[in-house]
Amino acid sequence: MTDARADTPVPNPPAAFNFAQHLIERNAGRAAKTAFIDDHGSLSYGELAERVRRFAAALLASGVRREERVLLLMHDSCDWPVCFLGAMYAGAVPVAVNTLLTAGDVAYTLQHSRAQAAFVSDALLPLLQGAMAQAPHEVRQLVVSRPVKALADGAQALDAFITSAAPMAQPAATGPDDIGFWLYSSGSTGRPKGAAHTHANPYWTAELYGTRVLGLTEQDVCFSAAKLFFAYGLGNALSFPMSVGATVLLMAERPTPDATFKRWRGEVGNVKPTVFFGAPTGFAGMLASPALPARSEVALRMCSSAGEALPAEIGERFRAHFGCDIIDGIGSTEMLHVYLSNRPGRVRYGTTGWPVPGYEIELRGEDGRGVPDGETSDLYINGPSAALMYWGNREKSRETFQGAWTKSGDKYVRNEDGSYTYGGRSDDMLKVSGIYVSPFEVESTLVQHAAVLEAAVIGVPDDEGLTKTKAFVVLKPGAKATDA
Repeated sequence: MTDARADTPVPNPPAAFNFAQHLIERNAGRAAKTAFIDDHGSLSYGELAERVRRFAAALLASGVRREERVLLLMHDSCDWPVCFLGAMYAGAVPVAVNTLLTAGDVAYTLQHSRAQAAFVSDALLPLLQGAMAQAPHEVRQLVVSRPVKALADGAQALDAFITSAAPMAQPAATGPDDIGFWLYSSGSTGRPKGAAHTHANPYWTAELYGTRVLGLTEQDVCFSAAKLFFAYGLGNALSFPMSVGATVLLMAERPTPDATFKRWRGEVGNVKPTVFFGAPTGFAGMLASPALPARSEVALRMCSSAGEALPAEIGERFRAHFGCDIIDGIGSTEMLHVYLSNRPGRVRYGTTGWPVPGYEIELRGEDGRGVPDGETSDLYINGPSAALMYWGNREKSRETFQGAWTKSGDKYVRNEDGSYTYGGRSDDMLKVSGIYVSPFEVESTLVQHAAVLEAAVIGVPDDEGLTKTKAFVVLKPGAKATDA
């Protein structure tokens, strides 16, 4: 690590702590500075604080009480942080919902969370209405964020909602361990699980990772391909940059290469991102694009990757082209953000790096005991940002949150230098000819071939019912397959 702040102890949040108020206070001297830029305009830190406090007052005036849930089904825009932080300021609990869910899954989140109010982007209103028609639970307040084309019966425009109340003078009297928000973790099976996070959790991820590992500063312009409803995106585009007074570029549309390049070149908001947060699949797609910008067209000083392990070849090609590293790490909805990561100035491609300061990592075998270096086993994490529980799901909570430790569901191996290498999901391991095989390791080898863009490996039974590996590959543009 190159930043001196990495060695500075992080103070515990005070006994009276509201995360929204914490961010407002952090930026009290930056009222005129741009906090967020979206496809339609921008919001300064001063304007953000005003709208957050007005939103909080309007929410309470609408009848929403402390600890009641508030659903957010919104595209990334300047309105998203207003609603999220405004609900927290009021002591309510915002529930961030994936905008790609089906109406059936949104209906489940409505019913499960018992949300008393719903805030929705105009373009997503039909999806929410379809969900509301399926959910027995009734939402008392429906508010549509801008730009608003038409209001549904009983709905209110967000601007009118916010301006209907004077700013709330003081935040709700919350503490660091009070529930601040929910994020839904879909997992691999079953219904989405509502991970309940505290007011302190985003404070810890911002301080321990955003500031002390990534070294973000107020001079940065942050741009995240991962949306705000993801734990990864929430840190990248809200808690991390706001904790240091940086500027955030938000994008409602899908993070296609062309949409991303447009913003890298400064064609939206007249700013160029200095830090980009993406995922391996996105980086691979961008490197394969004929429209890939030249190094001189962008202002990137660093990129971050999570969501899946980054193949070494992608990181090395990206660094060769742009002159900056991709800092690969792993996090989860349950831990809120990254807990294992490479470092600026200390990148070992092909690994996920080293534990983030403040987090402990253990690899345990099937008997629950620790394993020696070089042996692939289950990864457990102990850190201050773990969710309290999956709301209303005791069985899954007990399975995942085990005392101070959180079971990740990932397989890892610890290397001699203390770094960790991904070995696949715990339920993805294949037993072939009596030996456990990691699909990820095979995929990582395949993408090293000059003609291969992406690869996926699965297990299939042969004629005798024995498991064999089968690979599916996507070739790079211009590459041709030959007979095996």
